[in-house]
Amino acid sequence: MRNEPKITPDLVASHGLKPDEYERILKLIGREPSFTELGIFSAMWNEHCSYKSSRIHLRGLPTKAPWVIQGPGENAGVIDIGDGLAVVFKMESHNHPSFIEPYQGATTGVGGILRDVFTMGARPIACLNALSFGAPEHPRTRHLVSGVVAGIGGYGNSFGVPTVGGQTRFHTRYDGNILVNAMAVGLAESDKIFYAAASGVNMPIVYLGSKTGRDGIHGATMASAEFDDDSAEKRPTVQVGDPFAEKLLLEACLEIMAADCVIAIQDMGAAGLTCSAVEMGAKGDLGVDLILDDVPTREEGMSAYEMMLSESQERMLMVLKPEKEKEAEAIFKKWGLDFAIVGYTTPSKRFVVKHGGDVMADLPIKELGDEAPLYDRPHVPTEPRPVIAAREVKPPMSVADALQKLMATPDLCSKRWVWEQYDHVIGGNTLQRPGGDAAVVRVLDGPKGLAMTCDVTPRYCEADPFEGGKQAVAEAWRNITAVGGRPLAITDNLNFGNPERPEIMGQFVGCLKGISAACTALDFPVVSGNVSLYNETNGRGILPTPSIGGVGLLDEFTKSATLAFKAADEAILLIGDTQGWLGQSLYLRDVCGREEGAPPPVDLAAERRNGDVVRGMIHAGTATAVHDIADGGLLVAIAEMAMAGKIGARLDAPPSSIVPHAWWFGEDQARYIVTVPADQVHAVLLKMNAVGVPCVRIGTTKGSSIAIEGEKAVDVKKLETVFESWLPDYMAGKN
Repeated sequence: MRNEPKITPDLVASHGLKPDEYERILKLIGREPSFTELGIFSAMWNEHCSYKSSRIHLRGLPTKAPWVIQGPGENAGVIDIGDGLAVVFKMESHNHPSFIEPYQGATTGVGGILRDVFTMGARPIACLNALSFGAPEHPRTRHLVSGVVAGIGGYGNSFGVPTVGGQTRFHTRYDGNILVNAMAVGLAESDKIFYAAASGVNMPIVYLGSKTGRDGIHGATMASAEFDDDSAEKRPTVQVGDPFAEKLLLEACLEIMAADCVIAIQDMGAAGLTCSAVEMGAKGDLGVDLILDDVPTREEGMSAYEMMLSESQERMLMVLKPEKEKEAEAIFKKWGLDFAIVGYTTPSKRFVVKHGGDVMADLPIKELGDEAPLYDRPHVPTEPRPVIAAREVKPPMSVADALQKLMATPDLCSKRWVWEQYDHVIGGNTLQRPGGDAAVVRVLDGPKGLAMTCDVTPRYCEADPFEGGKQAVAEAWRNITAVGGRPLAITDNLNFGNPERPEIMGQFVGCLKGISAACTALDFPVVSGNVSLYNETNGRGILPTPSIGGVGLLDEFTKSATLAFKAADEAILLIGDTQGWLGQSLYLRDVCGREEGAPPPVDLAAERRNGDVVRGMIHAGTATAVHDIADGGLLVAIAEMAMAGKIGARLDAPPSSIVPHAWWFGEDQARYIVTVPADQVHAVLLKMNAVGVPCVRIGTTKGSSIAIEGEKAVDVKKLETVFESWLPDYMAGKN
């Protein structure tokens, strides 16, 4: 081997491999690895690629349903929506790169998830994201928000796909490790889905797209390690994105797929050429010979090690039908992209890498993935938090003042400053834009629509991982339901701290059990996802944040609902049981200064029953406005509906059995606010009673203020001013 460094314990450690893992490599190949082989093992066996701490627990997730075409294990999940169409979707994290270099970290996160979708043969139709930033007062937060939002917008807008929804939160636990979770949704013909498994011997392996450079080397390894004070030095591991090159790659890939040139195709994402080549060969029970001399590079003198580990963007690897080689090459040349045959499939089940006439790696291909370490790490359950009795919480201000305070907090304020930087209408099919419960996008030019959302409540997950995991799925299910969608499936992005700490692994296991329970009860399977661990800095972990991306179907998009009040003098109905649960509520945290207590329990049978009834009301045309009740509770939901519709509300006093602040701000689950015409109230209440769904009339849409019996009124316009101003003022340095 040419001028490769000597393998030492320090070199092994620098590749993220523990001594026992290196011993495992020695036993597997029967000799000392070359430097290039060490790099390949470090790429394939890191947490980000091998899921070595999580695989054992992920197996328990429900992944099947009659409408699921492809579950976890491919580039993206696929569900059938009828009429010969399928939805392809996935969520991925780009947390560590976005903290180090926020603009490029976010852009390449978007680029990577788009490739996962169009690799399957789907045209992307929408993007979403879930963003978690540190405390607003932290010195880096404003810079990170600015860079990440600009990066997401810069890539998605240039590529030409609308960014239609998401979440943005702030908490001090993300000070040293922000989260950038990107989701993409695409449409394909259900009988023309493309997969990664190679087939056939001596088939050409083709490199497609942009040239390979030195950016992103060790990106996946860096994503599998916690941060420390020197993390800024990892800047060279962050890739650089080019959305215009990706747009060309999309069109070229879809064209050669339509021309029936493709046997298998794989995005070059984490660990680049290494991971894509190994996965294609291993899934097809074949070997792979790569000739790196033929890889298009944009830098002189790149070594085999650098080429195998580069995470340069906008690249694909494909197994091509030999007779279609010239046709495929012509298509790629037409789009101005590199097309190079860089290897062949073999019957050897070996992964052989050649460069300059030398064999730089010769490894068993199946074992590179199948023999990756699998850990059943010690885990301890999270200690239960005490239930907060609402009557013991002394309100520090009136209900009206608390509402105004809450609407101007970082988590509840309008995120318009964020989503207005995204093109959310390009393509002309966005029916419901950001700011509602779920986005709705029309399916081609037909009557169907897709509802999509991203949801999780990390403070619930930390206080009670099982209930928090259930709630994240239930919230996604409710948001899709609230616009009239039939929830079909989820993708997840499981963001946690260091799994080698039993309490963190306990959070992971608990949340996963909760997610599994909710997906089963709601018939809402997991079809794709991503695990992101080691999200901590100097031993301080993030809040457990299992982001849930949900997708649902509207058979007729015209029969959908929005949250805006539509007219005066309509009845405001509260659907679902209200106990006034204040534990882990935003009222308790942001008004009372107490971040404590058990989170609200999630009754999955009630979630399904109440949601099905609400969806029925929407489809029947009975409900004129619908909003699920989540962060901030009942009064915050009503305020959001009033601001969206520019119409006020006259609200009855709470029942005497519940203290007012708990009634208005408690975060009980499985609840919705629905408005109906006044002449239909009696019939609706009778129907609800007949099917056992708690439903009460709590007021009327009227006037220009939110007026609660016994409380001072809150002007809707003034409320909207504080709601809309916090984030732009913060980003302008005014608060």
